[in-house]
Amino acid sequence: MDTVLKPNNKKLFLSFSRKLFLSVISLFLVFAVSFITYQYQREKEYKVELLDMQLQNYNSRLHQKLQEIPDSTRNIMLHKYIAKYVNNDLRVTIVDLQGNVLFDSYQSDNKELKNHLKRPEVQTALKEGKGFDVRRTSETTGTPYFYSATVYDGYIIRSALPYDVNLIKNLSADPHYIWFTVIISLLLIFTFYKLTSKLGTSISQLREFAKRADKNEPIEMDIQTAFPHNELGEISQHIIQIYKRLRETKEALYIEREKLITHLQTSHEGLGVFTRNKKEILVNNLFTQYSNLISDSNLQTTEEIFSILEFQNITDFISKTQQRPADKEEKRMSININKNGRIFIVECIIFQDLSFEISINDITQEEQQIQLKRQLTQNVAHELKTPVSSIQGYLETIVNNDHIPHDKMKIFLERCYAQSNRLSRLLRDISVLTRMDEAANMIDMEKVDISILVTTIVNEVSLELEEKHITVINSLKPQIQLRGNYSLLYSIFRNLMDNAIAYAGTDIHIHINCFREDENFYYFSFSDTGIGVSPEHLSRLFERFYRVDKGRSRKLGGTGLGLAIVKNSVLIHGGTISAKNNQGGGVEFVFTLARGK
Repeated sequence: MDTVLKPNNKKLFLSFSRKLFLSVISLFLVFAVSFITYQYQREKEYKVELLDMQLQNYNSRLHQKLQEIPDSTRNIMLHKYIAKYVNNDLRVTIVDLQGNVLFDSYQSDNKELKNHLKRPEVQTALKEGKGFDVRRTSETTGTPYFYSATVYDGYIIRSALPYDVNLIKNLSADPHYIWFTVIISLLLIFTFYKLTSKLGTSISQLREFAKRADKNEPIEMDIQTAFPHNELGEISQHIIQIYKRLRETKEALYIEREKLITHLQTSHEGLGVFTRNKKEILVNNLFTQYSNLISDSNLQTTEEIFSILEFQNITDFISKTQQRPADKEEKRMSININKNGRIFIVECIIFQDLSFEISINDITQEEQQIQLKRQLTQNVAHELKTPVSSIQGYLETIVNNDHIPHDKMKIFLERCYAQSNRLSRLLRDISVLTRMDEAANMIDMEKVDISILVTTIVNEVSLELEEKHITVINSLKPQIQLRGNYSLLYSIFRNLMDNAIAYAGTDIHIHINCFREDENFYYFSFSDTGIGVSPEHLSRLFERFYRVDKGRSRKLGGTGLGLAIVKNSVLIHGGTISAKNNQGGGVEFVFTLARGK
C-alpha cells in the first residue's frame, strides 16, 4: 500500500491520487460487477426463453398431431408419436381447462395423477396463453423439470424436460464474455492507475510547493521536469512561476523597504507615518526627539503627539480631512512651531487611504543662516559704501575744481588708488568666502609642504617686517606635508601674518610652530608678542566684518574678512582653530590641519 507517514502523527493516510484511484476503481468495480451480473442474468433469461420457445414448438406440433388422431386411439398414437419423433427425455402432459390430466407420457394410468390446475405454468398459460416454470420437482416422478405449457381449444399441452446436468449447462450463461469483461476491466484499471499516478505526481509536487511557500522557503524544483506534461502540470508550472515572480517582487520590495527605513533613520528630518486611526506605522529617531522637545516631556508613545497643544492644528486638519475624504482640497498642511529657542516646521500629508505622514524639520540653523546672510549683505553694502564714497568724493573734488594744485591732485589720486586697492581686496575676500561656502567639496586637493609655504610667505612680507621691526621665528621642521588646497593653505598663514603685521604693533616677535603631530593631524601655533586683544573680543574674532577697533582697521586697509577666511580654510581642511591671549602679551592662534591621504 502506498502510504505516507504524516509528520508528528502516527496515523497513516492515503495520498490524494490513491484515494482518487481507489474511489473511482471502487465505483468502476461496482459498475462492472453489476454489468456482469445483469448481463449474466439477461443471457440466462434469453436461454430460458429460447428453451421455452423450443418446447412451445413441440407443443404446437403435438397439437397439430392431435387434430389428426381420433379420440379413441389418442393415447396410443401419442405414445408412439412421442417415442418416434420427440426426445425420449421429454415429458408431455395434456390437461383440460379444469386441470384434469388427460394424458401424460410418463404415466399409463391417468387417473392416478393429481389435478394440475394449481401448477404455475398452467396458471400462467390460462392467463396469458402460454407459460413456463424453470425448475420445479414433479410430484408425480420426484424429478425436477423445466415446464412449458400452451393453451389450445379445450385443453392445455405441457411439455417438460428433466432439469439435469445437460439442461443446466445449456441454460448457463456463456463465460467468455465474463473473461472479456474482466480483461477489459483490468486494462482500464491499469490505464487509470497510470493516469492517477501522474495526477498524484503533480499534486505531490504542488503539496511540496505549498509547504515551502507556507514556510517562505525558496523553491528550487525544476518545474520543467517536476511535473508531467499535461494540463494540470502546465497549471502547476504557471502557479509556481507566478509565485516565484511574486517572491522576487516581494524580495525587491523588502530591499526597497530596508533602503527606505535606513534612509528615514539617517534622514535629517523627523518623519512619522501613521494609520488612519493614528496608530504608528514607522517613526524615525529624530521624530521622537523633536516631539519630546516640542512637548517638553518624554513621550511614552509617539501617538501622544496628537494630544500636544502645539500639534492641535495638525490634529484638527487630520480629523477634518478624514470626515470628508471626498473633498478635492489639497490634503497637505504645514505649520511653524517656535519652542525653547528652536524653530520647527511641521508638515502633514494625508494619503488616499487616509493614512498620513508627519514630518518635523528643525530649521533653526537655516533661519540663523538667513539672518547671517542678511547681516552679511548689510555689512558688505556698508563696507563697500566707505571706499566707494571716498573715491567718489576725491574724484568729484578733482572734477569740479579746475585750478586744484598738482600736488594736491596727486594726494587725492593716491587716496583713490588706496581705496580702490582696499575695494579690490574686499571683493577678493568676499569671493574667496563665497567659493568656500558654496563649493567646498569641489576644491582641488594636492600634496603641499607647509614648511616651504610658510618660508615663501615670510620672504614675501620681509619689507613690511623690516619697517615695523618685527622678527619671525619659524620653528617648523622641514617637510611638513599634507594633502590640501594650496591657495587656501596659503591664505591661512598669509592672513595670520598680515593680521599680526597690521594690528600687533612694532618691535615684536612672531612665532610659528608645529608643536605636535599624530597619524591624523598637525597641530600649529601662530603667536605674537604684540598688544593683544581684550578677552570680550576673542570669541568673535572669526566673524565676518567683525573689528576690534573699527576706525583703526579701516585706516589700515583691512577688510574684516581675513580671520573669517582663515577659519573657513581650516574647517575645509578638517581642522579647528581658536584664539587666546598669551600670558606674556600678544595673541596666539592654535589650529589643526588634517594630514589627508
